[in-house]
Amino acid sequence: MIVDEKWPVARLIPISSASGIEAQERRAASALLAVMSAVPEFGRALLKPLGAPAGKVQTFIEVPFRIDGKSIRPDGVIAVARGGKTWGAIVEAKTAGASLDPQQIDAYLDLARELEFHAVLSISNQYVTSSTEYPIEVDRRKLRKVRLHHWSWIDVLTEATLQKQYRGVSDPDQAYILQELIRYLSDPRSGAVAFDSMGPGWTTVRENARTQTLRKQDPEVAAVAARWDDLVRYLALDLTKDLGRDVKQVLSRAERAPGARRHALIESLANSGQLEAELQVPDAAGPLNIVADLRSRQVIVSTKLDAPREGRAKGRVSWLLRQLSNAPDGVTVEARVPYSAASLGARLSAVRESPDLLYPDGGREIREFRLSLSGNMGLKRDSGRGSFVESVIATTKDFYSAVLQNLRPWKAAPPKLPQAAEEAVEVEALPEPLQEAVTAAESEMDKAAGEADGGESDNELPTAGRGLTQVPD
Repeated sequence: MIVDEKWPVARLIPISSASGIEAQERRAASALLAVMSAVPEFGRALLKPLGAPAGKVQTFIEVPFRIDGKSIRPDGVIAVARGGKTWGAIVEAKTAGASLDPQQIDAYLDLARELEFHAVLSISNQYVTSSTEYPIEVDRRKLRKVRLHHWSWIDVLTEATLQKQYRGVSDPDQAYILQELIRYLSDPRSGAVAFDSMGPGWTTVRENARTQTLRKQDPEVAAVAARWDDLVRYLALDLTKDLGRDVKQVLSRAERAPGARRHALIESLANSGQLEAELQVPDAAGPLNIVADLRSRQVIVSTKLDAPREGRAKGRVSWLLRQLSNAPDGVTVEARVPYSAASLGARLSAVRESPDLLYPDGGREIREFRLSLSGNMGLKRDSGRGSFVESVIATTKDFYSAVLQNLRPWKAAPPKLPQAAEEAVEVEALPEPLQEAVTAAESEMDKAAGEADGGESDNELPTAGRGLTQVPD
């Protein structure tokens, strides 16, 4: 049989070019729910944080219900049975640029309460960040008996990648099924898109920040602040997928209240033209601090590293430089001392030539190092080459790979037990006549021993019975 390599390969989850957002949403929801049921390890990883028990996962799509005389057909239903009890969730899925509808979510919450479902789960390309509980406003009174959860499609894709590449799937056929879902969600035609735009107000905000004419009341400022937090969330998920470890956004205590983070970003953007974020990579020596300065049009990624608590400035700087042997010359290095807002800093290329650029005056000790890398900020609104999104992601990953992943925090050496001083014993020399007598006596003893051994060499083992003395009973 002749086989042409150009023939389309049969796929478990085909990606068609059929138009229509509803068809796209139906395909995406069906593919995800089917794989959650077919690959228990993947389904369990997704559903455990929602409060579902560890049991058999069953999934259904477009199940028709009637409530108050009205027909309602959610995109899917998830049921997990264990010990005679069933945990259930209603699923609503959106793809591409479609946003969740508050009225639709309210209707699903009413349905879940009426039918005693435990949760309503929405999936879309919207994001839930560390400072937001849900992408849209909902009637909080309806959440007394029903829990409301949200996944972005990037959340789902990240979890699938982690399960396949890092945690593993025990059954080879199930691993193939999960890989097919990853392939499907990674294709733009699935509607599960990556972060692709800073929104329609980006150009206005970018230019007004440059001329320092931004106002906190401008709706574009709030929109760009919201999109920035979405970008940070996407970046954390992208790093999680690459590293196989859960990268999280870090917020100050004041920013953890709902709405507080958004307010802080609006204030910073209007006052200084800067957007900032902090990510924490497990076991990294320091945090990833990201600043997008719209006035200078620079993206600055940095980290802080505690200096050794032993030795002088020279030794502490040398300790750092050894870890930066492969870092690019453009990295900026700063040394900070206690009780001083000022710091000593220079390009890494200059510090390599003259480490004393970081030595504080008066023998003051270095307490902390700050390392940073700057990149030109992209200006385009949408993702792709030359875009703001691409410049933030690329600069962050460049800094992590070239600097942060190679750093190790200082660790004090373990204490050592004191070593006992060896006492030197001096032997007084014997008088010459007495020394000659001792030497002669030792010679006679050696000769007698040789005769008793039958004249055997010291290097030969005695044969059986020879050179042994019979001990009388």
